[in-house]
Order: sequence, then structure tokens, then C-alpha cells
Amino acid sequence: MSSSPSPLLSARGSRLALLVVGLCWLAVLFDGLDMFIYGSVLPHLLETRTFGLTADQAGDLGSYATFGMLVGALVAGTIADRIGRKRLMVSCVVLFSLASGVCALAGSVAVFGLGRTLAGVGLGGLLPTAISMVCDYAPRGRGALVIGLLMTAHHAGGILSAYVARWLIDPVGWRAAFWVCVLPLLFAPVLAKLLPESLSFLVAKGRGAEARALAERYDVEVPAARTGGAGDRWTSLANLFRGNEWIQTLLYWVASFGGLLLVYGVATWLPTLMRAEGYELGSALSFVVVFNLGGIVGMLVAGRAADRFGAPRISALWFALTAAGVFLLGVHMPMTVTMIVVFLTGVFLNSAQTMIYATVSIRSDADNRATAVGWTSGMGRFGAVFGPWLGGQLLASGNGDWGFTAFAVAGLSSMVFIGIAALRSSRQAPTGSERELIAAH
Repeated sequence: MSSSPSPLLSARGSRLALLVVGLCWLAVLFDGLDMFIYGSVLPHLLETRTFGLTADQAGDLGSYATFGMLVGALVAGTIADRIGRKRLMVSCVVLFSLASGVCALAGSVAVFGLGRTLAGVGLGGLLPTAISMVCDYAPRGRGALVIGLLMTAHHAGGILSAYVARWLIDPVGWRAAFWVCVLPLLFAPVLAKLLPESLSFLVAKGRGAEARALAERYDVEVPAARTGGAGDRWTSLANLFRGNEWIQTLLYWVASFGGLLLVYGVATWLPTLMRAEGYELGSALSFVVVFNLGGIVGMLVAGRAADRFGAPRISALWFALTAAGVFLLGVHMPMTVTMIVVFLTGVFLNSAQTMIYATVSIRSDADNRATAVGWTSGMGRFGAVFGPWLGGQLLASGNGDWGFTAFAVAGLSSMVFIGIAALRSSRQAPTGSERELIAAH
């Protein structure tokens, strides 16, 4: 490809980038809607004792979806290598949409839990695949910006979930909220028709000529062919534990565990815990909107702050500020003050975990970077499973007042562990953006 593309090629590349990013943005929006809808309807489910639901069962149900996300994230790469990124994205949209239908039709906790688990598998597989797609087609030099834009869709879905619950629960019932989450099924054929196949997949499958023709036609880069197999991956993993590296690796893993425990614990229980603090359901759902607006702002601010002050410092500071904000949510304050605290907590909470991946990325050798970030993310997913369960156990034992405190402690622990890991490392951070740090979230 020419290093100085013609204006016509540049225009084509921009149009293709807009098409791919737009389609992936909508897919991730639906992903966020499906992820957050459970937390938005949960106060109603508990109040009406739907299915005889108790707080500890509600925590278990929240963990089912995050466990499904763990499974989906782990198998997504293998499946994508077989069927392609495009087909996997379409399949994930179909899966979590149909799974929401199972939830809408459920007559028991067991069936509802099955639906949430299956939805989690689709949700966990879609996000990393969508990020891979936009990486392939992002305009030259705009990859980090495009990925940051894509990540805002997840929080926009959280905002949408609050409005769906607010508009439908009282007049129609909670099942209607899950029927709305089935509607993305109509988007699947559009995605299948308009979304091009991943250039990375074409190259990996030896269809280099097809990839080059598509890249040249639309003025995008052809990804480099991946080298190495399973043996190399296991060698990269073993390198994370050689010498004293095992200490660093475990510190990153524990920090990620606490970070995702905090993220998914608060995402699941925020409306319910705010309701327990004496706020009306409408106000509690408004907090979800404000919280996710903060998340959108945080995703756009965190990267710039990390570039200027260093990802390890921002990660530790962000977790400290998150812990303070989450703790304050357990104090009944005037509505205006509470809204400000919820917004700022969203700003820091939703990007603090991303800064862990940034720290791991810039502190790792180039050969081990993808493995280090991937396993840090994977270990963190166990925290994502534990967080919703923990909130349910606290409420069931009559200790709901300790919910925000427990999540704040998780934030402080992540601050401590990522801080220690950063202090132990004497390597100089390389310059430039690291795409995989966001993809791991």
C-alpha cells in the first residue's frame, strides 16, 4: 500500500471505519443494556419477592452472568479462530438476545439463572471481538481513540437499562424489560450483512491476498501475521513466574481481582443498595444513569491522564478516589451532593481497572505483553463473579449497610497491590498506546 494514500482512498477508509465502528458500537450498546438490566430490575424483583427471590439468591444470579462472561471471554479467541470474528460477533448478539428471552419467560429461579448464564457467555465473547474488529479498521494513528469511543457504548447501554426499567416496570412489569433486551436479535441480520470480516482473521487463515485487497481498497493497515502456537503461549505464561517475576504477576492478579469485584459488585447492586439507603426506586435508577455518564467521561479522561502522569500512579490514585466515593455512597446525603458523588465515582471506578491493564502492559516485555494482560484480565474475572455474590450475602445477612464499605475496601486493596507492583518494577515504560490494555476489560 502506498504511504501517501489518495484523498479518494482516505475517504473510503474513513467511511469503512465509520461503518465498522458504528456497527460495533451498537453491538456493544446492546451488550451493556443486557449486562446492566439485571441490576436495574433487581430492586423490583426483591421487593415483590418474584420467584420467592431472596437477597443471597439475587447475588448468585448476578454471579451467573459474570461467570458466563468469564467463559465467553476465555473461549472467544478459540472460536473466532475457527469461524471468524464477524460470525462470532453475530453469534454473540443472537445468544445474549435469546437468553434474555429465556429470562423474560422464566417461571423459576433456575430457568432465570440459566438465561443469565447464557447471556453472560454471549456478553463475554462480544466485547473483545468487537475491539479486535475496530482495531483492524481504525484509521491510521487513531486506534486508541476509536477503542475509547467504542468503550463508551457499554456505559451508554447501562444508561439505557435504567430508562428501560424506569419506563416499563410499573406500567407493564419486569418481564417487559427483558423483552426489550431480545430486540437486538433484529440487529443480527444487519450486522451479518454490513460488517466486513476481520482482517486479522483473513491473515491468520492464509487469505492474505483477500486481506490486502480489502485493506488497499479502503486504505487501512494489514495486520501482521501472528507467529507461534500453543507452546509459545505456555512459554510466555511460564515467563511470568520466572525468578522474582512471580511476585509481580501475583500482585497484578490480586489487584485485578479486587478491581473487577468492585466494578461488577457496584454495577449489580447500586440501585438496590441506594434503595436500602432510603431513596425511591426512580431516584435509585437515576443514580445508574449518572454513574454510567461518569463512566463515559472517565474512559475519555483516564488515558490522557495516564499518558501525562504514568499509568501506575493514575491506577493507584483512581482506586483511592473510587474507594472514597463508594464509601460515601453509604452515607445518606442531600440529593445534589449524592448525585455528584455518584458521578465522580463512575468517572474513577469504570476506568481504574483499565489502568491496571495499562500498568501491566507498559511494565511487561513486548514478547510477553499480550499474555500478561490477558491473564491479569482472566484472574480479575473471578472477582467479577465474586462481587455480585458478596453483595447478596451481605444483604441476606442483614448487613446491607456494609455493602458499600466492603466494595470500598476492595478498591483500597487494589490501590495497595497495584502501588506495590509499580514500586517493585524498575523498568522504564515505553511510549505509545497499547491497544490490548483496553481490550482486556
